Amino acid sequence: MRVFLETERLLLRQFTDADVDDLFALYDDPEVMRYLNGGEPADRAEIEEHDLPAFLGYYERFPGYGFWAAIEKSSGSFLGWFHFRPLRGHHTDDPELGYRLNRSSWGKGYATEGSLALLEKGFTQLGAQRVWAGTMAVNLGSRRVMEKIGMRHVRTYHEHFDNPIPGTEEGEVEYAITLEEWRARTRP
Repeated sequence: MRVFLETERLLLRQFTDADVDDLFALYDDPEVMRYLNGGEPADRAEIEEHDLPAFLGYYERFPGYGFWAAIEKSSGSFLGWFHFRPLRGHHTDDPELGYRLNRSSWGKGYATEGSLALLEKGFTQLGAQRVWAGTMAVNLGSRRVMEKIGMRHVRTYHEHFDNPIPGTEEGEVEYAITLEEWRARTRP
């Protein structure tokens, strides 16, 4: 197991082909997927043929970046994932932070804990100058995590979707934190 990052309660490790069942269970939960696809059932073949290979491809294309399986240290349970990655059209010093955790781990501070650790690694080891995250405006839980880790609301914007899900009409939000803002928050 290649551990990328360790926190007090979490191990963030590289994905492997053996993680397909855990990913399917995560993506098949309608509440987990509520703000992503409206809670539609997961397609196992898409996870096996598209999602998981995309996760694995990041490790070689962008060393230090990618998707990381979140494992609870005390139980060894798969909790979901975090990503820290440059998007197409963005530089590696402007990565996106994201997370998708199973319902049993909600409200326990795991998203905040993992996100804070990724911010620190990004700013101290990977050369990030700015880290950003986005979600639907109505996804208050995710927005609270972004605020807890020191990100500020940058903008609200609207995208066109062929099959909009409930809440789309409120728009999408982008949050961000710069290296300077992060340093100011972490200084004693």
